[in-house]
Amino acid sequence: MSYTDQNYTASGSNTITAFFDDRLEADRAVARLTEAGISRESVRVIAESSAAGTAGTTTSGEEHKGFWASLADLFLPDEDRSVYAEGIRRGGYLVTVSGYPLDLHDRALDILDDEGSIDLDERTKAWESEGWSRSTASDSFAASGYDRTRGTAGVSTLEASGEDVIPVVEEELRVGKRDVNNGRVRVRSYVTETPVRENVSLRDENVEITRRSVDRPLTGTENAFVDRTIEAEEHREEAVVSKDARVIEEISLRKTAEQREETISDSVRKTEVEVEDERTGGLGNVGSSGLRRD
Repeated sequence: MSYTDQNYTASGSNTITAFFDDRLEADRAVARLTEAGISRESVRVIAESSAAGTAGTTTSGEEHKGFWASLADLFLPDEDRSVYAEGIRRGGYLVTVSGYPLDLHDRALDILDDEGSIDLDERTKAWESEGWSRSTASDSFAASGYDRTRGTAGVSTLEASGEDVIPVVEEELRVGKRDVNNGRVRVRSYVTETPVRENVSLRDENVEITRRSVDRPLTGTENAFVDRTIEAEEHREEAVVSKDARVIEEISLRKTAEQREETISDSVRKTEVEVEDERTGGLGNVGSSGLRRD
């Protein structure tokens, strides 16, 4: 199996790897992974030892290993291993989760993402802009004694009555999926005030009293010597303001979902074994893969 996204690489041994800049973030990820149901023995933290300049591997009941030996245990392509080695050399921390239940795969990815695992693709581009080279790092890895063609560290010689085992590994492709946040749409309404002016014509009614002196004879048409009362009222118009609210537009949010098909292209690896038997008589019963079948 080989599953790759920005921050993780899942290998043929059912392993997820994630890289962190901060040890506290790596430790929090380990704690949450164990709380989710993954055994502590399945989780490793590989970091460079400040005391000896080698990689320290933190595992339950496991002693520290050499820098390249720790990375050689991971079933990864050389280019990925070189990137991890450079990150560890620069003070980072590699968290690996191996042999976990498959139903916890997506949960483990979410935990590693939540705790701040870095995007190694972007980090690699930054290193390369500084002059770092994958090929140089791969040569250093090869010089450490790691055999790229066979995926084993060096050549070992069996002692008398001894036994050694070469695991034959085959990758199976498993494509998963996870939800990715593409951004958010937010519509917020708020009230603003805009000053307005309107001209209005107003009418005022005024009462004027005029008293004048006259000297003329009384005519028969005038009502003299009777009680009379005359009243007049003043009026004035004033502006009255009222407001009518009208809906002029509506904005709605509607969320839709659609399915799409995507073709994932990758490659899977498997271990091929060649048996060279230089004894007289050759192998006896040899299987199609070149392995002796007892």
